[in-house]
Amino acid sequence: MYHIKRIAVKKIIITIVICAASLFSMAQQDAQFSQYIFNGIYINPAYAGYKEQLNLHSFYRSQWTGVKGAPQTFSFAVDAIANDGNVGLALQVASDRRGAQNTLSAYGNYAYRIRLGASESSRLAFGLGVGILQQGIDGTKLNPYDDNDPVIPIGMESVLVPDARAGVYYSDNRFFAGFSVDNLIARYAAEDQFRQKGVPRPALHYYLTAGLLVPLSEGILLKPSFLLKDDRGGPTSLDVNSFVLLGERIWLGLSYRTGVSLYSKNHLQKNLPKENALIGMVEVFATDRLRIGYAYDHNLNKSGNFSNGSHEVSIGFYFRSKSTRMLSPRYF
Repeated sequence: MYHIKRIAVKKIIITIVICAASLFSMAQQDAQFSQYIFNGIYINPAYAGYKEQLNLHSFYRSQWTGVKGAPQTFSFAVDAIANDGNVGLALQVASDRRGAQNTLSAYGNYAYRIRLGASESSRLAFGLGVGILQQGIDGTKLNPYDDNDPVIPIGMESVLVPDARAGVYYSDNRFFAGFSVDNLIARYAAEDQFRQKGVPRPALHYYLTAGLLVPLSEGILLKPSFLLKDDRGGPTSLDVNSFVLLGERIWLGLSYRTGVSLYSKNHLQKNLPKENALIGMVEVFATDRLRIGYAYDHNLNKSGNFSNGSHEVSIGFYFRSKSTRMLSPRYF
């Protein structure tokens, strides 16, 4: 009997953790990527053209592995420059599934890149992304306490809306910084449809990121960075990241994700744990054109007791021509 009670208690705890994680996911609707430094176009449309060459990159993230309904995210983008590097263009698509919710999006991104001073590498870019977003929820994947709850969809419900996002991005050979906001239209479009179908409305998300490149010795470079993410609803998230580049081929990285209190959010529980995850990353340039990356998130909160962490894989391919200058570490 005692063994049975322990199993029952464990199931209750797991259920509570998953519900809490789901609530956090609903607040932070945009997917997160640990390898954000290699996926800048997902965060900021002004990043388009930053690598100054045609390139493809994709990311797949399996979060909280071992937990049923845990987030599964895929992102793909093609990025290039035009008009002698003064314009950046990118197409980015993404799919995110988390429990009963799912999101599909596609954006065309344009960045106008202004050269600052005499240096070709110093650019201030203003970016705009325009596209569509489909937000959905599958009622068959929910287990309501009341089967007649009118808020719970009977089957699959979705809302398709236009969307836009905007950002600014500065970079040179040693430093980068950017700020962006997304869901500028989706947040306010079709409010009645979101409410009637029981589909969560997208929230405005704000991103602030910066980093720099520090030479340590010949062949060894250090690249620290941070990403601050906020949606004015859920907890503010901060990623503090540091990569070491060895021989221009291998990046070894460590990141710490935590919650921070920048301003008062009275609707949130006061004693929410801030520690989120410790992340290890490795990026390998198998050739001059091919990059392969992997990240593992080790949960530092109680959800780590019920999942096997998070796994993220990325691949980037660069189309270099004879006129393309050699890749600088800042492009990585």
